[in-house]
Amino acid sequence: MRIAVTIFRIKKRGALIFTQNKIKNHSPLEPKLLNQTCDPQQFEFQTTADLEDLTEIIGQVRAMEAVRFGSGIRHDGYNLFVLGPSGLGKRSLVRQLLEKKAGDEAGPADWCYINNFSVPHQPKALRLPHGSGEELRLRMEKLVNYLRGAVPALFESDEYRIKAKAIHEAFNERQEHAIRELRQDAEKQEITLLRTPDGFVFSPTRNDEVMPPDEYEKLSQAEKERIVAVIGELQERLEKILSHLPQWRRERSEQIRQLNRESMLSTVEHMFSEFRDDYADLPEVLKYFDAVQKDMVEHVDNFRKQEESVNISGMTVATHQSFNSYQVNVLVTNNKKSGAAIISEDNPTYSNLVGRVEHISQFGALVTDFTLIKPGALHRANGGYLLLDVRKVLMQPFAWEGLKRALQSREIHIESLGQMYSMVNTVSIDPEPIPLDIKIILFGDRLFYYLLQEHDPAFNELFKVAADFEEHIERNAETHLLYARLIATLTRKDALLPYDRNAVARVIEYSARLVSDGEKLSMHMHSITDLLREADYCARQADHDVVASSDVQQAIDAQIGRQDRVRDQLYEAILRDTLMIDSQGAVTGQVNGLAVIKLGNFFFSQPIRITATSRLGKGEFVNIEREVKLSGASHSKGVLILSAFLAARYAKNQPLALSATLAFEQSYGIVDGDSASLAELCALLSNLAGVPIKQSLAVTGSVNQLGQAQAIGAVNEKIEGFFDICTARGLTGDQGVLIPAANVKHLMLRQDVVAAAETGQFHIYAVENVDQAIALLTDLTAGEADANNKYPEGSLNQKVVFRLKELVNISKSFAQEPGKNNKEEKGSH
Repeated sequence: MRIAVTIFRIKKRGALIFTQNKIKNHSPLEPKLLNQTCDPQQFEFQTTADLEDLTEIIGQVRAMEAVRFGSGIRHDGYNLFVLGPSGLGKRSLVRQLLEKKAGDEAGPADWCYINNFSVPHQPKALRLPHGSGEELRLRMEKLVNYLRGAVPALFESDEYRIKAKAIHEAFNERQEHAIRELRQDAEKQEITLLRTPDGFVFSPTRNDEVMPPDEYEKLSQAEKERIVAVIGELQERLEKILSHLPQWRRERSEQIRQLNRESMLSTVEHMFSEFRDDYADLPEVLKYFDAVQKDMVEHVDNFRKQEESVNISGMTVATHQSFNSYQVNVLVTNNKKSGAAIISEDNPTYSNLVGRVEHISQFGALVTDFTLIKPGALHRANGGYLLLDVRKVLMQPFAWEGLKRALQSREIHIESLGQMYSMVNTVSIDPEPIPLDIKIILFGDRLFYYLLQEHDPAFNELFKVAADFEEHIERNAETHLLYARLIATLTRKDALLPYDRNAVARVIEYSARLVSDGEKLSMHMHSITDLLREADYCARQADHDVVASSDVQQAIDAQIGRQDRVRDQLYEAILRDTLMIDSQGAVTGQVNGLAVIKLGNFFFSQPIRITATSRLGKGEFVNIEREVKLSGASHSKGVLILSAFLAARYAKNQPLALSATLAFEQSYGIVDGDSASLAELCALLSNLAGVPIKQSLAVTGSVNQLGQAQAIGAVNEKIEGFFDICTARGLTGDQGVLIPAANVKHLMLRQDVVAAAETGQFHIYAVENVDQAIALLTDLTAGEADANNKYPEGSLNQKVVFRLKELVNISKSFAQEPGKNNKEEKGSH
């Protein structure tokens, strides 16, 4: 038979080119095409210890250029979103670049919160030069500690006592002078002024002694009236004097307070004069010193009486003055290192981003002040760079909105969620917002980026720079050497054993297998690093001084062995015929398909029986999986394409008078993807032509309406899955897998598969269309239509056409019989 065959030749870069020839047999792929090996002889080094560290970043030119642009441009909205799946080393590479850049930038300012003495519930934000916040806090703390000891001593000094005593004596003299004058005037009228526990009392006298009551009763009425009148006048004068006493006391207290203020001022003024000299170029700090000095002078008694007693519910509780109002709450200080800050927040809750105001419990009530204001990541990264995982931000309630609000307003406003949404009425404070100058770098999958672009109007305005990281790079001799240097760098970083060049070559092959492409290398650094560490462990267990290729292979096998329990159980079910899969013989309308199962990061293939049946109908194609809602959209699309192909090829000028049913036998889960559509089409053609399909072959591939085989994913896993079943049952030399020709460049098969192909025990066939596939499966040429749309006699396509015409004729006969019966009925009447 003569069918189209795919022959391969190698390009200079290792890519594969397909050329069409007409030969008698469709040969399997050459073994060298099944695994694009890395030749260790291309390396001049013996071990990675001979290589220099990799200083440049390989394969991420576009992404790193975007990071440089985004971190360098200083305009609103030019924050970065770093795209790509986890494990590429995005965060490490971006941080490495930022650290080089941030070291040359000016250090950010320190930010503090200080007491607002005029409006205490609105603390003021104070900006200080880089690294000076802690110095100011310590100075104020030392000042307060000094005054707590110095002020009480000041008021115990002889100088203060003399001045205070003079004020008291002056008050007493003024009071006594007024009383003395009144007493003298009273004595002139034989009246005396007596001081009793209840106050002052006037009483008549005789011979300078108080007149007894009985003698007073003996006085004449006129004399009594005189005494009463005199006492009444004196009483008025006394009341007037007494009414002045509170004022005199206030004047005395004010004089004492003024003395205290003057004494306190003389103590603190010379302390602050030194402070003012040191902060002369910071007007806001000078204003703060003035406010503190004024408040200290006004509240000097707090320093004199540092302990008070408070009665609460019958209990006497001693309280101590905290002097919190004079503290400096250093929110952010950068005195430990120079350059712009680079902060990474792993738990980006709302309060961890924008800060919070904490409360403490005092006597059953929650209280707070400006010293309990705590910074968020935006504060710590202000003037620098903040690195966030977008998924974590979006998962935290209100965190995304809080971040956007800060970026839009360009200031950080600390406000509790309870206060913002009026959920609590606890007395709190309203700190002054802090100006925000920051670069936000979000890390996340591409899905998050495009969803935010689509659904969040503010996103495009705030994150104008996208840095999209590549998942793989081109594979060639140059990148092989760069990859070797990368391996050397990673081994030295983690203190691993050096790798010999054979081991390096095996890691490069593993990298190509990760991306399922013989012409690419993976940039998934986590997977590569894990393999290097595990191979190092295997080498040390074997007492090797250098990691060899066998150690790398052992680590790869161990990774698979830790995850293949489910695969082994499925394969056992196939080998015990619980799951029915044939690997020999031939059956009409039945083909071995290849399904891929993903469990976490572990992929494996399970052979699955696909069957097709057909009967007289009206062109219906029943996808059993879809009917029971076990078919995904892609799989359903593939089945619909089959019906379009059959109609276009075989029923251009006639109806498609069949009803076909397709099923994945013993499949009880969701089936998705169109990679089985080629196998489904072959099973259906086999059923229509009545030609059996060899069960020693499995098929994978997508097909379009023109019958062309299209590339699919996980081609290596699919081939190895069927190979494992065949090997367990015994290789016969007839077994193999059909794959689309477009997938040949993706082949990175295991060495045991390649070895079986070399000995002719297992075969991989590359097909370009359904005709090549069905010819291989049936050993019957598909046949090509001539100018009259006729297929060669005995070809498979000719058999399909014959069967479809047969169904059409049957359909017509059924359509004519009802009419014939009607005529017979009319004649009888």
